[in-house]
Amino acid sequence: MFFSDVVPTIDRYVSLITRCVAKKHLKLGMTLHSHLIKTALASDPFIVNHLIGMYSKCSSIRSAHKAFDDLDTKNGYSWNTIVSAYARIGDFKKALGLFDEMPQRALVSYNSLISGLSRHGFYVESLSIFMQMQKEYDCLFMDEFTFVGVVGACAHLGAFKFLRQVHGVAIIMGLEFTKITYNSLIDAYGKCGGADICRTLFDVMPEKDIVSWTSMVVAYMRAHNLDDACAIFNNMPAKNTVSWTALIAGFAQNGRGAEALDLFVQMHEEGIQPSPHTFVSVLCACADRALAERGKQIHGCIIRTCFNRDLDNVFIWNALIDMYCKCGDMRSAEILFLRMPERDIVSWNSMITGFAQNGLGHESLVFLKTMLETNVRPNHVTFLGALSACSHTGLDVEALWIFNIMEKDYSLQPRSDHYAILVDLLGRKNRLEEAMELIESVSNKSNHVGMWGALLGACKVHGNLVIARKAVDALLNLEPRNAARYVMLSSIYAATKRWDDSCGVRKQMEERDLTKDVANSWIEVKNEMHKFPAKDQFHYQIGDIYKVLGKLAYHMKEAGYVPEPNLRLILDDDNDGG
Repeated sequence: MFFSDVVPTIDRYVSLITRCVAKKHLKLGMTLHSHLIKTALASDPFIVNHLIGMYSKCSSIRSAHKAFDDLDTKNGYSWNTIVSAYARIGDFKKALGLFDEMPQRALVSYNSLISGLSRHGFYVESLSIFMQMQKEYDCLFMDEFTFVGVVGACAHLGAFKFLRQVHGVAIIMGLEFTKITYNSLIDAYGKCGGADICRTLFDVMPEKDIVSWTSMVVAYMRAHNLDDACAIFNNMPAKNTVSWTALIAGFAQNGRGAEALDLFVQMHEEGIQPSPHTFVSVLCACADRALAERGKQIHGCIIRTCFNRDLDNVFIWNALIDMYCKCGDMRSAEILFLRMPERDIVSWNSMITGFAQNGLGHESLVFLKTMLETNVRPNHVTFLGALSACSHTGLDVEALWIFNIMEKDYSLQPRSDHYAILVDLLGRKNRLEEAMELIESVSNKSNHVGMWGALLGACKVHGNLVIARKAVDALLNLEPRNAARYVMLSSIYAATKRWDDSCGVRKQMEERDLTKDVANSWIEVKNEMHKFPAKDQFHYQIGDIYKVLGKLAYHMKEAGYVPEPNLRLILDDDNDGG
């Protein structure tokens, strides 16, 4: 056989291997490999390298490694293909081991590790490999693929300073800035809080695509610059589902849920198909504003418009459960939870926290017990919800048990919010001395605001001025400009008829020019949110509201209710906006 006869044969086999990869046809690829073993071509590095790539892309890493081991003459492409294969599946122990064995490392090998580590969430390690590469080459060295991988890692770490250094190096090296590199930079600077730099890059881009425009919208939303985000969005030459979702999610995350829902309606009217991420964003907007009816409408929309694969999306299920929990509809939340095709830690936490926030502490603890029995590992949020359930239900013994097993059984160090809830519970039980000892046992003194605040609230309930004074002193040392602490102390003095002391605290507030933020409450009626500041006199139905309150007060009096003598003064203090 002449060389001219062999080359077309090699090309034909490589073409067949490529087709196996395209169709993900592992069985045919293995049959082809078996056939090659019977010929002299089984040891050809060019063919075997393609076989290694075929096995790795068809999720058969063991076969890929065996083909690599059977190859007598390994070249740089062979090494890089197997390293990339392990990096792609996240087996970095094997990938780094093979990388260290390489006789000569090429830039493409480094790129495989940098991008693989970043893709699997190992951002610090990804940057470490990049720094190792600079030391090995003893110069500034990277290409477009290195740059995109490193910039992506910086974006997720919020490493603004390092990002600017890498960007500067790329400019000095004369790296060609393509659409991909520009888009990666805009995304990274946006995630690092550099919206102005994003705009500069966006303006100098010679050619923009829909990714560029959408990244700019997201950058402005992260910087809470909603007006400029809308201006960019409105000027987009073309919009897709991702663009609309970016704008909707931005409004929802910036506390503008009503506008997010209006945009969702507009998106629907323009015939743009929502994605699971779109639905998650609008459900979060409903949850944050407790818009139960709108949430149910969106739930119906999901059922009508989603494909089967989207209906199995765990993020949609979790968002629905969270929405129903925050709207107080625990029955619907529990039905959804029981019907979920797959549950994760977020699903369990939503139910445990939802029951707790709706005053169903016992049900919350039942879910916790079931979760632990099914060997789902809890996290800090799980225990926060469980402790909250105990606090609302007055289960101090259970709370102490939960608090202890956090560290003992699950190696989770309690955080300041866990301590604050336990302090609140002990305070409710009038175990104020124990609560104060618990606070003083915590090492990090700067995180004690929530704990001392909970203790001060308990002191108000039980009229304990001695501990209240200690709590106030600690709080004013931590946050001297918080007027709410003064108001609380003033109301405690008033409740115990120490009027001079109460007035003295008020005078201190005036001298220090401190004012308490006005309290608000709200309610949804027929898809409309009604907001009521404390002592509101300006709602368009305020007359009717006070008539109903008057009737309720009359019926309470008829039923024999007698208010506390000092209750009016205390309520006035708590609701004071000035």
